Amino acid sequence: MESEAATVRLIYRLFLEGKTPSGIANHLTKNEIPTPSGKQKWQVSTVESILTNEKYRGDALLQKTFTVDFLTKQKKVNEGEIPKYYVENSHPAIVEPDVYDMVQFEMKRRKENGGHHSGANCFSSKIVCGECGSFFGSKVWHSTSNYRRTIWQCNHKFKGPNNCGTPHVYEDTLKQLFLNSMNQLISNKDEIIENCKMIKHVLTDTTSLNVQTEDLQHELTLVTELIRQCVEENSRIGLDQLEYQQRYMGLVMRYEKAKDEIKKIEDQRQARRVKREQLDTFLDTVLQQDSILTEFDETLWYAVLDKVTIYASDNIQFTFRDGTVVKS
Repeated sequence: MESEAATVRLIYRLFLEGKTPSGIANHLTKNEIPTPSGKQKWQVSTVESILTNEKYRGDALLQKTFTVDFLTKQKKVNEGEIPKYYVENSHPAIVEPDVYDMVQFEMKRRKENGGHHSGANCFSSKIVCGECGSFFGSKVWHSTSNYRRTIWQCNHKFKGPNNCGTPHVYEDTLKQLFLNSMNQLISNKDEIIENCKMIKHVLTDTTSLNVQTEDLQHELTLVTELIRQCVEENSRIGLDQLEYQQRYMGLVMRYEKAKDEIKKIEDQRQARRVKREQLDTFLDTVLQQDSILTEFDETLWYAVLDKVTIYASDNIQFTFRDGTVVKS
């Protein structure tokens, strides 16, 4: 169904904009978008499954499960007991392959960063301590009274012998400061858009990476042929085996080195694609803002903001996706 396909594409877009599976699940539930099984409440595991399922890319991984007992029809997750087969372009894709690949890269990047990309709140993993570099976490004051308020403070403020001197900040204050910064950004919209387009060209261009990859692909082809010749020569002439093994392993190491370099370059290329996607979202969002903002919008926050750095009560800096820094 097209409505389900639209939901899948929305999930991928929200993830690339910065939301986590938890944040996406909350967003979908809040907006009363039904799950694939028709339920109202989204589970984080359902979102994660959609984000990692190759079928939305148009591919298929066969034999993920297998039948253990044909009499009882009992099935088991395939953990290597039998071969799996990956079939590309087995059916029409719901999301573009590039988008799917970007999501997989971004998921890997977040995990490698220590899993600090929390999605419990739109402010999670966005507010940084200007003194120690740690993230701010939320605390609730007066939780059982009419004076209940949510504050954010450095997670390392009271850890270790040297406490951070950065102050806590109220959630309402953060929202208002964001609106102030966003309105300041909009007042220079034309200049910001031109700068963003220039930055986008510089930061997301993959021309040099494509050239490097092409050179390395030639290297792989060359080394593969040298390995073939080495093996053939040994079978035909009967070389000194110590010399042969050294020569063969040297070629194999050369091949693996080129493969590793290609993988590193592909990671850089994916990082630039993710950045391009974020800058495109930033540009589209800024272009749509024609009037002064008066209400905090979580979607806008995710679309345009990179981070908030808190140094002092009178020195809070908002860094936007295009690199623009606004001090509030």
